[in-house]
Amino acid sequence: MTEPRKADAAYLAIKHAVIEQALTPGTRLPEDVLGTHLNVSRTLIREALARLAAEGLVEAGRKRTATVAQPSRAEAQSVFEARACLEREVVRLVIKNWTPAMGAVLEGHVRSEEEAARDLPPTVCARLAGEFHIKLAQLSGNPVIERYLSELVSRCSLILAIYGNPHSSQCGIDEHRTLIESFRRGDEKTAVRLMVTHLNGVQERALMPEKKPVDEDLGSILGRYSAGTAAITPITTTRRRRKSA
Repeated sequence: MTEPRKADAAYLAIKHAVIEQALTPGTRLPEDVLGTHLNVSRTLIREALARLAAEGLVEAGRKRTATVAQPSRAEAQSVFEARACLEREVVRLVIKNWTPAMGAVLEGHVRSEEEAARDLPPTVCARLAGEFHIKLAQLSGNPVIERYLSELVSRCSLILAIYGNPHSSQCGIDEHRTLIESFRRGDEKTAVRLMVTHLNGVQERALMPEKKPVDEDLGSILGRYSAGTAAITPITTTRRRRKSA
């Protein structure tokens, strides 16, 4: 595996562990421990942590060990407000640019959500639900919106890890399918209404009383995420394509 590939794999392994709530807010992320368990150099780990810090998932400083970020309730409220604004514009752009191929992309992702709901933990289902919104942002054709919405979706997952109730897979899947139907009809008014209702539900679920952190060894957590990193393909920006959080 090339150095850039290793860096991407390390970044995605840590990111997925955070989004799936295996690495809980406040968890220390020592570079040497991460490098050992992910089998990459400290230089690449530092690069991965810098990317995650830029996305608001990690808090890092020159003189202290990085930790998983712990957004406050005020920050969480701001994140959801910004996300709602971007998602409404994504809906408009997706309908404007709609093609049958876009419907196939979204339907394929929803099928992945359904398979995960049958076989995988709710935290994995929640990550896939968020990725549906990232796919929508990709399909909007606006790479700037895609970038910022991707970061906001990830931060919402982190907020859910602190304050939220468990993800309801079937509700999210049903709502995603209903959104796709409104896109196919070109019904912008209904699609926006469905998206706002959907996001309000996510926000309501997210801002619950703070959870207690899970006491689990960092090495055992990373072991679960390092095994498949060679096969992980980063989500890339396209000019044409793509998520319930």
